[in-house]
Amino acid sequence: MSKVKMDAETLSKNLEHFNGSEQYYKHFLGLQYTDGVKYLAENAEAYWLIDAIVSYQPRLRKVRSLSEFQLWFLHVGDKHEFIKPKSPNDAVLTCWEDTPKLGVTPAVIQQIPYTEFPLPEIKLFLRDRVLYLPSEN
Repeated sequence: MSKVKMDAETLSKNLEHFNGSEQYYKHFLGLQYTDGVKYLAENAEAYWLIDAIVSYQPRLRKVRSLSEFQLWFLHVGDKHEFIKPKSPNDAVLTCWEDTPKLGVTPAVIQQIPYTEFPLPEIKLFLRDRVLYLPSEN
């Protein structure tokens, strides 16, 4: 039986309740992630997002300013002030050292030509090889 994807409003409200993690889950390439990230991946059908972030780690761990902390944003559509996908119906995944600023180039910019990700944006932190929701950090 196929699971029905959660709507954006319910998902967003439910994600607000994660404030720490009782368990950590290991990605097969070594990164760990929290209960909240697992909940996001399951209910937004977005394990691909974890895979994408993990795929950049061999390169980013060599960058001193990104070796311990990374700020990841996924923006769907073109509503953000300056982080925009090439097409307004697509998404863009970016990685930053700190809060995104106009004129600062992120460490990673990955265009995602098609996604059914239900939220207009999601922010994730990667600290010491553990991926968190902001409320869990």
